[in-house]
Amino acid sequence: MSTQNQIDYYRIAKAIAYLQDNFMHQPNLEDIAQEVGMSKAHFQKLFSEWAGTSPKKFLQFLSLKHAKKILNQKNSTILDATLETGLSSTSRLHDLFVSIEGMSPAEYKNGGKNLTINYQFAETIFGNVMIASTEKGICYLAFEDFKEKTLLELKNKFPNAIFFEKIVEMQNDALSIFNKEKNTIPNIKLHLKGTNFQLKVWESLLKIPMGNLSTYGILAENIGNPRASRAVGTAIGGNPVAFLIPCHRVIQSNGMIGGYRWGSDRKQIMISWESAQLGV
Repeated sequence: MSTQNQIDYYRIAKAIAYLQDNFMHQPNLEDIAQEVGMSKAHFQKLFSEWAGTSPKKFLQFLSLKHAKKILNQKNSTILDATLETGLSSTSRLHDLFVSIEGMSPAEYKNGGKNLTINYQFAETIFGNVMIASTEKGICYLAFEDFKEKTLLELKNKFPNAIFFEKIVEMQNDALSIFNKEKNTIPNIKLHLKGTNFQLKVWESLLKIPMGNLSTYGILAENIGNPRASRAVGTAIGGNPVAFLIPCHRVIQSNGMIGGYRWGSDRKQIMISWESAQLGV
């Protein structure tokens, strides 16, 4: 690491430590930049390059994490979480949750209460899957070896939601993507919960054409954070909908297949199958 890179690294590390210690005071960009002796514009750019997200978003993640901790306490209220996070109003907490978690603080506190999730188990050419959906779209698709374990994983995400083992049309439309005889695939709506950074990475994955491959480094460059390869890898590993968001099309820069949440062998088969469909 060059001398300048070392200086930049320690500055960003100091900024992150400052945010972690002072997030309840909701410091602004000028406060943080002054703490590390930089201009606002230079600090904003440098922080985004090293951390893979903006200082504002990083502060939001810290605030959200603390608010979730408060809301998980038995007798806590949304107002408690707002005040202890340092936000000025419950509406700001609401906006924070909706933008990052895809649900309101009340919905998080209730563990998905009143949310109906339909799911089914199905066979595909790559193995058995469980697919689940809300009224808004597909929220989960995972290859499964043990039905009980996979269903438990989904229920842990929304412990108070209402679950029905029920086949719905949008699920079958999504599953048609595995049918090589199908000439057209209907538009598939997704109902995803993730951070802005995760959503940006997942959106970038959707732009990789079938039969093509990319690398973690290229994806990091595509989303404007060339130094965030590791963070990109973490976001890819959190993909909640297998194959529909094609994280299997990402390989290592040395050409190795690399890991895959649902097995490297399955990833290799998927890549080969897609190439065969296009005659590659």
